[in-house]
Amino acid sequence: MTNPVLAAAKTKAEPVTPNPLLIIAGIILITFAMRSPLTSVGPLVGDIRADLGLSNGMSGMLTTVPLLAFALFSPMIPSLGYRFGVERTLFAGLLILLIGIPLRSTGMIFTLFAGTALIGAGIAIFNVLLPGLVKQRFPQKAGLMTSVYTTAMSLCAALASGVSIPLAHGAAFGWKGSLAFWTIMVVVALVCWIPQLRAQANTTVAAASKPSTNKLWRSALAWQVTFFMGLQSFIFYCTISWLPAILQQHGVDLATAGWLLSLVQVISLPASFFAPVLAGRFTDQRLMTVVIGTISVLGFAGLLMGGDLPLMLSSLFLLGIAQGASISLALTLIVIRASHVQEAAKLSGMAQSVGYLLAAIGPMFIGFLFDLTHSWTIPIWTLIIVSILMIGSGLGAGRNRTV
Repeated sequence: MTNPVLAAAKTKAEPVTPNPLLIIAGIILITFAMRSPLTSVGPLVGDIRADLGLSNGMSGMLTTVPLLAFALFSPMIPSLGYRFGVERTLFAGLLILLIGIPLRSTGMIFTLFAGTALIGAGIAIFNVLLPGLVKQRFPQKAGLMTSVYTTAMSLCAALASGVSIPLAHGAAFGWKGSLAFWTIMVVVALVCWIPQLRAQANTTVAAASKPSTNKLWRSALAWQVTFFMGLQSFIFYCTISWLPAILQQHGVDLATAGWLLSLVQVISLPASFFAPVLAGRFTDQRLMTVVIGTISVLGFAGLLMGGDLPLMLSSLFLLGIAQGASISLALTLIVIRASHVQEAAKLSGMAQSVGYLLAAIGPMFIGFLFDLTHSWTIPIWTLIIVSILMIGSGLGAGRNRTV
């Protein structure tokens, strides 16, 4: 006969998902909502800069501010999730986006950055709590759901990058209407997520995701995982912010540059899906980090060499593969380098807070270098150097050890 106490404990530890398709749809819609407000900005930077009189450095802050919000809020979000429930906290993140996206689109410098900060705070909630929710709700298929989760993010990143200019110019929405358009995605996600508010599951990852211990912060391996996360984020956010401008210097018109940025995101989809699967087949991921970093170096080197169309397309293809694989591998390393679920949650908090703080430097710094030199040569060389540093951190993070 089944012991009712043990049965209750098991149910609490591994809550039953009565409608897995509904929560999968909700998770995918949240990933759409957390990518579209970020990747839709890059193609529109020129319009925003011209309309509001921003410098390139200030324009880079449009990507830097959300990353600073990630770094600032990530350590405190697990406590909020534990206190109010993960499902309700994720819903609150969507409500914050529902305020931040329209606020950013009002056309004033103050509201532009205030709305961007709110968007960053909302997305930080998703960054921290979604991976744990996936593991909790689908404990036997966490790897597959991680692939689905990261691939959905890349897909939406591609969509938002590609349609920003057509919405702004073709549909005559302007940059403000183009950015505000993504409010629709948030509303759809909110409606789909409402049934999850009834969930009473006590998600164990939230309880486990308390601030990291001093032991973790003294771990060389933990810092290597953190730097790999931060450096790949540095490269990604610099790319979505400035790739259209780099392509324009090579003679590509603005609308085509936006679609080429979208192409990079589309190319990243297979790599984003298969990288966690491959990483799980090996006990040591150092070779993967070397291959991914080398592909990134070659991609940026191609952009450095000139505007020949075949070379340019080859470079974008390489960058798409590298960036899709690197973000998926970074998230996977957080899990497999931890000895247990609780340690994974702590490592995730460390990697996302410190890692995104490092990434926040990127777009603003690249914009500053361009303002200083009036050329994309030095900024691209900087991204090549960062790709090499990513290889170095990956050689440490990919070792078959746990923190």
